[in-house]
Amino acid sequence: MSDKPDLSEVEKFDKSKLKKTETSVKNTLPSKEAIEQEKQTVQQQ
Repeated sequence: MSDKPDLSEVEKFDKSKLKKTETSVKNTLPSKEAIEQEKQTVQQQ
């Protein structure tokens, strides 16, 4: 066996067939104010 991987399929890959995708952020972190408010709520309980 060879130490190097077989790259023949990678060399034949046609990236023009890939679809374009639009990325968007879905899970944003809470603001500093929201974190502080939550801490105060927890401490009061």
